[in-house]
This record gives sequence, structure tokens and C-alpha cells, in this order.
Amino acid sequence: MMKIDILTLFPDSFAPIFQSILGRACKSGALEINILNIRDFSTDKHKKCDDEIFGGGNGMLMTPQPLFDAIESVLDDDAYVIYLSPKGQTFSQKKAKELATYKHLILICGHYEGIDQRVIDKFVNLELSIGDYVLTGGELPAMVVVDTVARLVPNVLGNENSAVDDTFENDLLEYPQYTRPADFRGMKVPEVLLSGNHQEIKKWRKAQSEALTKKRRPDLIKKE
Repeated sequence: MMKIDILTLFPDSFAPIFQSILGRACKSGALEINILNIRDFSTDKHKKCDDEIFGGGNGMLMTPQPLFDAIESVLDDDAYVIYLSPKGQTFSQKKAKELATYKHLILICGHYEGIDQRVIDKFVNLELSIGDYVLTGGELPAMVVVDTVARLVPNVLGNENSAVDDTFENDLLEYPQYTRPADFRGMKVPEVLLSGNHQEIKKWRKAQSEALTKKRRPDLIKKE
């Protein structure tokens, strides 16, 4: 089982996580996801969690006290702490596989202009970005990371082979897929997929993946 603790100022943002596959995984015990409201840890009488930036600058910064206390409330020897930040390492399927090997992830969702550097220096093992753009907070990136990583955890998907052929596995985009009916409005499913010849189907899928990757994401193709 993997445990994931998410620290956020907006806990209601994470309702979708507990739907569908991840929701079932939490109920079955394959996954544990906890949402912690950072404001609950603030010692300020108004539960304030931000302040002006030393040295000047636009916006506000999340203060260290609530974050220190929130992190320390869930920190253990197995914890790997991630701060979702546009300055971080770019997230990838390879990184997801690595993170899926940890027993306990702690995700910190920043807001405003980010978080006090002392939080990063003290606790954070990895700063992670989901792309070269800036969002209003770390909640959406956290959900992306949780969904991507959790589906690689044993017993979360149910069928342990269902993630094997996904896009980005083996550095290839996934091949086209079809379902019934075989002929819809004159658009027919490729005959090879109806043939029952699994060797030929495998060859077709590989060729399609390679062609699609070459066309759309040539950067993924490994150079000899």
C-alpha cells in the first residue's frame, strides 16, 4: 500500500481524486490518500498563512510556521516530500515509475508567489513541475502526480498488465484502439485487429506506435 498526504490551502479541490479508480483503490486499502488543510496548523488567530516578501516584490509568500507544523505532523522515515513548483524538475512517466516505489509521498501545494525557502531547505526532497507554464496553485499538479503515480501502485488498477501498453511506456505513444461496431458509418476497423492472429496484431500495434511517435513526438525516439 502507498500512503499519500497532500498539504493544501484548498482541500475541497481534491474531491475528484476520490472518484472512480482511485476512490475504489482507497476503499480496498491499496491506497491511502489524506488531505491536510494547511490553515489548520496556523497559529495566527485569523489562520493566516501568507505574508509580504522580504526584499520587496509583487504578491505574497506562504509563511513557514503552518507548513513546518503540517509537514511534521505526517513526516516519518518512509516519507518522500515533493513541492509542486514551476521551478521544479519536469514530471514524466519515468519519474512516476520512480515515485511509485516509495511507501509514503507528501505533496506540498504552493500558492501566491510560492513558499518560504526554509521549508524547501528543511523538508523537500524534490521540486516537481508538470510543464513549462504557471498555474494559480499546486492543487492541479498534485492531482496529476497522484493519478499518474497511483495507477502504477500494485492492486490499484486491478489488472496489473493494464498500464503496460500506455502512451510513454517504452518511449512510444500508444497505438490506435477500436471497439464495436466493426463498421460505424462506413469507417471500418483495420482487418488485422479482427483476424484473431495475435502475432500480426502485435506487429501492427508496434508499427502504429512507432509511426505515431515519429510523427508527433520524434523527441521520444531513442537515437542509436
